[in-house]
Amino acid sequence: MEFQVRIPFVEHLGFVLQHWVDGEAEITFDPAPEHLNSFNVVHGGASMTLLDVVMAHAARSVQQDMGVVTIEMKTSFMQAAKGPQRARGRLLHRTTTLAFTEGQVFDADGRLCAHATGTFKYVKRLPVNARGVHELNVSAAGIATD
Repeated sequence: MEFQVRIPFVEHLGFVLQHWVDGEAEITFDPAPEHLNSFNVVHGGASMTLLDVVMAHAARSVQQDMGVVTIEMKTSFMQAAKGPQRARGRLLHRTTTLAFTEGQVFDADGRLCAHATGTFKYVKRLPVNARGVHELNVSAAGIATD
């Protein structure tokens, strides 16, 4: 399954979209040595990015023609994450403009390593200043709404 918008940082990390429909999303991540911290486990920043992206996709899964931007995110780390990761995101509630989500990261043994909640705002374009906007960075496949 292909990401519907191009996010260069996500491509760099090597995230793979497995599922995103009806308020749920799942993304896998096989960390490389450069994604580890000094304890030789997955760096918290990589895990937080994984949570941010999976929650954003859970939010977008119910309105795929819109982008989302992170308004707030709270993360709790339960234990060190080693090896391949699987993240699951879920839309808890939405309003016209906001999505309230949660996400979890599991290691290869199915252990819960991190949990997050996040609030996202639905947007068509990102303002850059009073006179300009950035359009969504659509992948080659385009945005499918069916």
